[in-house]
Amino acid sequence: MFRVTTGGNYSRVLSNIMLAQQRQMDAGDKLSTQQNGSNLKDYARNAEMLTAMRSVESRLGGYLEQNKMVSDKLTTQDFSLNQLGDAAAAAKTAIEEAIATGRTDTLMQELGAQFSNSVSAMNSRYGGKYLFAGGKIETEPVTAQTLQDLTNPVTPAISDFFQNDDFITEHKVDDATVVKTGLLASDMGAEILTAFKAMQAFHEGAGGPLSGNMTDAQRTFLEQQLKVWDDAASNVIDKTARNGMMQARVENVKTDLGTRQDSLKGMIGDIVDANMPEVTVHLEQATLALQASTQVFLTLRDSSLVNMLK
Repeated sequence: MFRVTTGGNYSRVLSNIMLAQQRQMDAGDKLSTQQNGSNLKDYARNAEMLTAMRSVESRLGGYLEQNKMVSDKLTTQDFSLNQLGDAAAAAKTAIEEAIATGRTDTLMQELGAQFSNSVSAMNSRYGGKYLFAGGKIETEPVTAQTLQDLTNPVTPAISDFFQNDDFITEHKVDDATVVKTGLLASDMGAEILTAFKAMQAFHEGAGGPLSGNMTDAQRTFLEQQLKVWDDAASNVIDKTARNGMMQARVENVKTDLGTRQDSLKGMIGDIVDANMPEVTVHLEQATLALQASTQVFLTLRDSSLVNMLK
């Protein structure tokens, strides 16, 4: 009878030891990983919800990465548009100064410099691809290199200098929002190149050259061109404003996505993140239980050994 009782006691104590060891291991794992589990099985009834939330979080993260690229591209476009607008403004200023002084000594040199700035702006790249070429991202959208190119009879039309197509780039920035971010060199710069061509044609024609003292005919022509340059600059300003609106829209979407992602991370954390103070208490309790069960086991063993020796 004594042996049966002792055997039963051993069995219960060993069971308690194993249970305490398991609880100690579970608490130790939670303490080291700071999470309630290592796989979906550990989250039982929350597994399906957790899978869905992680799927949404991944999608939001993808949109945020996409929007960062779109935002950077729009920033580069803004820089190029401002460069183009500044070139148009500087060209007009040079004409105004020539009218004011009655001399055109350096007018064509200044216009040549601003023409180069304009072409450089329209041939800007982002990530190695031409920004304003439409779908032809490997092709330089503006081929004219100098003012003289504009009056070359081989290329009589301004449109001949633009190699972009009509494709307008679009980006999906969240589940419900698609923005058109693309701009075309021909839409941005046709008026500016036309204005430059008029200046170069006059310079090469019967009324030229534009150098030295200004004639009455030259003054009349230059005064007429001021309105042309105003219109060309206004077109660039409109394009810059549109690009700015797209920047603001993308930034608003980015902010909203970030807020939603933070909220979702909090919800996921409520499920998977361990309550560290509680885990610490559980680990201490499991350790004490293991120590107590081990002590009982040792006491039983010593007691059994004494009884056997009697």
